[in-house]
Amino acid sequence: MTQKQAFEMLRLGYTMLITGSPGSGKTHLLNKFIKHLKKYKVPVGITATTGIAATHIGGTTLDSWSGIGLAEELTDPQIYEITQKKYIKERLLKTKVVIIDEVSMLSSGKVDLLNRLLQEAQRNQNPFGGVQMVFCGDFFQLPPVADDRNNPPYAFKSKIWNSMDLHVAYLTETHRQEMGDFLRVLNSIRSNTVGDAEYKILRVCVSREFPRGVVPTRLYTHNIDVDAINKRELEKINSNVFSFEMEVSGIPTLVQSLKNNCLAPEHLELKKGAVVMFVRNNLREGYINGTMGRVTGFDSGGPIVETFDRRKIHVKNLTWSIEEDGRIKASVTQFPLRLAWAITVHKSQGMTLSAAEVDLSKSFLLGMGYVALSRLRNLESLKILGLNEIALSVSPEIAAIDRFIQEKSKEEEEELSQLGVITRFFRKRNVMYHLTS
Repeated sequence: MTQKQAFEMLRLGYTMLITGSPGSGKTHLLNKFIKHLKKYKVPVGITATTGIAATHIGGTTLDSWSGIGLAEELTDPQIYEITQKKYIKERLLKTKVVIIDEVSMLSSGKVDLLNRLLQEAQRNQNPFGGVQMVFCGDFFQLPPVADDRNNPPYAFKSKIWNSMDLHVAYLTETHRQEMGDFLRVLNSIRSNTVGDAEYKILRVCVSREFPRGVVPTRLYTHNIDVDAINKRELEKINSNVFSFEMEVSGIPTLVQSLKNNCLAPEHLELKKGAVVMFVRNNLREGYINGTMGRVTGFDSGGPIVETFDRRKIHVKNLTWSIEEDGRIKASVTQFPLRLAWAITVHKSQGMTLSAAEVDLSKSFLLGMGYVALSRLRNLESLKILGLNEIALSVSPEIAAIDRFIQEKSKEEEEELSQLGVITRFFRKRNVMYHLTS
């Protein structure tokens, strides 16, 4: 489906899944739709499952916007309590459209919670309280966090998924012309058809040498490798170590949950010259989750970082917290930084890297290779350090779902052509805010 066709369906008020391969313009389409909604003053919840993805569309995380937080299960009284908080109640009640980007990381439990929350807030038992839902992303990206790695709780496994009259737009236009052979490789991985031709294309990346001045990010599959590299690189710097300990308070289980999710280390060691990455969004201070830079010094408030695009930031420590009924149940406070000569594939989710060295020799999950390679825009920015037998394979479940989604999108496209946009508009004339020209 083209972006133009998908945009028409969005304007008609359909609850939709927007998906497609890298470079197909998913984020561009979302931003166009958001601009359209704002033009006609339509109240919209702009969210994503990760902070960095949210900044790409001018929104916030779904956990924060909805008031659900990190919860995967809530009782009816707890749902009611959330909807009675004044600022959340007003937000949910007036919302006509909710956009959720990075759908691959959206869990089935979170989908069902959001459905119940909007039904309660809107006093409407239709799916999501009658609100138009727009899910966007690529199920080949990282799955939701789960205890059982072999059975991730994808959004399409939610109870409400098959009851919400979901329409699908599988975008197929390629808007990154420089991708060429690289896009061919990515599409072959998606279809589990990687062969000799694709390996031949990637073989060039094994001996890649980057131009002087280019500092590639190193991606590894395991924390132990990342930590070892970062420690080794830090030790090479001949200067004083500055240590910063995380401050914690509250219910131990909730504190541990915050530690696991905030990405900032409990014990942070830095030196002047250390390569670091921000792990929190703070647009006022000039950084987002994934902003890279180098420590240039320290002051009484903490480290000073010069980003790779030459902005100097005096970093202040920040607090992550879990709040219920207006009371903080747990909190952790730390500088929103981590060493970043190397990062894990998981922590790279949502980033676009200008250059990377990727080691997939210890891949332990299907799809890890696809996630890592799709952080880049072209072959010239990639160096491959290693591959194993599953690195370029993807989950058969996701490959099957992808084929189903493509077929459904084709059916939607044919229906659009047969009926015409204007006819479909009058069939949906009760959706007052969608205008056609």
